[in-house]
Amino acid sequence: MTLTRTAAATCPDAALVRRPARVRVLWLLVAVLAVAALMVASVALGSRDVAWADVWAALGGADRSLEEAAVTKRIPRTLLAVVTGAALGVSGAVMQGVTRNPLADPGILGVNMGASLAVIVAVAYFGLVSPTGYIWVAMGGAAAAAVFVYSIGSLGRGGATPLKLALAGTATAAAFASLVSAVVLPRNDIAGGFRLWQIGGVGGASYERIGQVLPFLAAGFAVCLLCARALNSLALGDELAAGLGERVAVVRATAALGAVVLCGASTAVTGPIGFVGLVVPHACRLLAGVDHRWLLPFSALGGAALLVAADVVGRVAARPEDLEVGIVTALIGAPFFIHIVRRQKVRDL
Repeated sequence: MTLTRTAAATCPDAALVRRPARVRVLWLLVAVLAVAALMVASVALGSRDVAWADVWAALGGADRSLEEAAVTKRIPRTLLAVVTGAALGVSGAVMQGVTRNPLADPGILGVNMGASLAVIVAVAYFGLVSPTGYIWVAMGGAAAAAVFVYSIGSLGRGGATPLKLALAGTATAAAFASLVSAVVLPRNDIAGGFRLWQIGGVGGASYERIGQVLPFLAAGFAVCLLCARALNSLALGDELAAGLGERVAVVRATAALGAVVLCGASTAVTGPIGFVGLVVPHACRLLAGVDHRWLLPFSALGGAALLVAADVVGRVAARPEDLEVGIVTALIGAPFFIHIVRRQKVRDL
């Protein structure tokens, strides 16, 4: 298959060969079971371990004992980790496909920090208090940051190369982080609440917050999945994709919009969690290959598994306190980023 040969030539670390459908389905079932097992562990483990009897009682609505109350709090936390982890995994896979950049990730490209800056400015200077308003503002900030970084990375000879995009994104993220600190530090009335949010975590989860963000995530997932076949064409290069009948600019803009919606909505409820969108798609290509029709579902499950596992590790490792999930993903993702930079010929996918 031309797509597989081309992608294998440009992305050697993905071990890309054509996978039989039955093998992909088998790995998909394994991924589903892994996410289910991690969700069970997330409900049962934490600063206070609980017995299975308490877990079942809490699932039935009981919250009379401390153990049952702990499980009741962990259930929405686990669900939020699943949906936002899936969103970040798919967002990263789509960004890598749109830019043909193995380093593309909402955090590395500055999209997360753009969403964070937009939310904090809206709260500090415009009195934003609506949770749904947070989501809209975060998506607007994420979109503006994505356009800005791509524009900067496109300047000069060679256009938007992976290395230039990574450098532009890293510099933009650092600048936005400084602006966030400049806005928050003088405002004691909001500094406390945003300090943990800036790290990124799922500790403040509630069914209400999940219900508010779910429609936006569903829309983002739908847009990305509808673009999956076209992203396969983009992997061949713009000229070949256009020769196959794809409207390259429209496909790239539409897929990027879906990724920005997923990233912005997730950041609004959890804060900027980095490296999920970088690590997960690379790992999933080893199982699913480069076909985005398979890669995106795998990335959703992989992102959910990574974020739930990171949350469990953060709760168990720092007992009786919680280590925010954004710190755990950074500890995993930063070495992986260095590995990709060193091993991948940082050109394109």
